[in-house]
Amino acid sequence: MLSVAQINDAVQRLDLAEQSLQQTDLMSLMYPDMTMEDAYAIQYGWVEHKLQQGRKLIGHKIGLTSRAMQQALNIDIPDSGIMLDDMLFADGATIPKGRFIQPRIEAEIAFVMKKDLVGDNLSAEDILDATDYIAPSLEILDTRIYRKCPATGVARNVLDTIADNAANAGIVMGQQKTDPRSVDMRWLGAIVAVNGSIESTGLGAAVLNDPALGIVWLAERLANYNDHIRAGEIVLSGSFISPIETKSGDHFYADFGSFGSVNLYFA
Repeated sequence: MLSVAQINDAVQRLDLAEQSLQQTDLMSLMYPDMTMEDAYAIQYGWVEHKLQQGRKLIGHKIGLTSRAMQQALNIDIPDSGIMLDDMLFADGATIPKGRFIQPRIEAEIAFVMKKDLVGDNLSAEDILDATDYIAPSLEILDTRIYRKCPATGVARNVLDTIADNAANAGIVMGQQKTDPRSVDMRWLGAIVAVNGSIESTGLGAAVLNDPALGIVWLAERLANYNDHIRAGEIVLSGSFISPIETKSGDHFYADFGSFGSVNLYFA
């Protein structure tokens, strides 16, 4: 386990990277014996630092839900991060230059909760009962930690990703709200275009075969820390496309068919 001093140092490195737009070294190289518990401790420390600065927690994101992404990182479970109020952007928003370091985009289904989800023995039905509505969304990923060490060429691993708040940096939600019981979320999909050209497509089934099961996993993980998903929170259930790189001037438009759409611009 990392010491309190090491965790605090890692938190300060993440904060400085975000403020300066200069990425920091891989945590997995600085602390080769770190565990997944250590990685989440760094993440929580970074979030607590943000909360002390006046930010507010608005929800969670679930990542690494697809089999392909798990195999790429040699793991068999998802990961999760925290969403804060300054990460939420309106549909059609323009992201200002200098807001992020290396932003990428993923398409997801966002759950907005109407009830608390407490416990480690929940089902997909419990998730549907606790959901106010679902909406199309685009997640903005960013990397405060190098994706690959400049000196050694070593790629970051899942511990680096978790420490880096599961790469979560922003969310844009579409305006259409849907009752999750009215659709088969396994077949909800998106056609994602960049500057008018189709870049990627995907289906909700890529998320653990049912996006609601991602919420089950998160609730169980939080229960291990005597925490839970709260009414009013947004939960991103996991991407069903691979991350798309962005550049200045890009316009992203995700067409979810009858489920709605969502778009954003990069200045």
